[in-house]
Amino acid sequence: MLDPSFFSYVTVMSITPGPNNLMLATSGVNFGLRRTLPMMFGITLGCALQMIIASLLLDVLLSWMSVIKLPLTMLGCAWLVWLSWKIFRAGAPEMQEKARPMSVLGGALFQAVNPKAWLMTCNVMLVYTASSSVVTVVAGFALLNLPCILLWAAAGNRLGKHLQVAWKLRLFNSVMALSLLVTTLWMLMEAFR
Repeated sequence: MLDPSFFSYVTVMSITPGPNNLMLATSGVNFGLRRTLPMMFGITLGCALQMIIASLLLDVLLSWMSVIKLPLTMLGCAWLVWLSWKIFRAGAPEMQEKARPMSVLGGALFQAVNPKAWLMTCNVMLVYTASSSVVTVVAGFALLNLPCILLWAAAGNRLGKHLQVAWKLRLFNSVMALSLLVTTLWMLMEAFR
């Protein structure tokens, strides 16, 4: 049986702003909810895979954590800076024809370089698999995570209807890109403390 704190922890970690939710909102604005769903499912799938990997390799992972933390953070932050640039450019009319939302695989693979996702999934596995099976924890996580991240994609979709004017869309994408860049810089500062 899952502890009541599991529900609050997973909900709070899933619904608060972070790289996944900023990307989902941006994708919802630029591509609509339906075209964003594959990325959303990929994010949940990627987190579930992280939890399974963490549960299988937790002892090894904990011993390696001090060695891999900085390189993983640097790789993740480099990816987030690139994504910030892509989001910033998403509103440019000349980029609209080439742009497309992230796929299920892309959403899942993004979790490998998402520091917030690693923190969340490792914490969940460390704390909650002591009293519940891995299958129960992963299923519970997915059932809580999906509606939380759906809110971001749906909010982006709704907001997209109000951002049909090119300058408004550029402004929104610029704010989202800046938000992701600030999050990235904050993570880098924390990594070097």
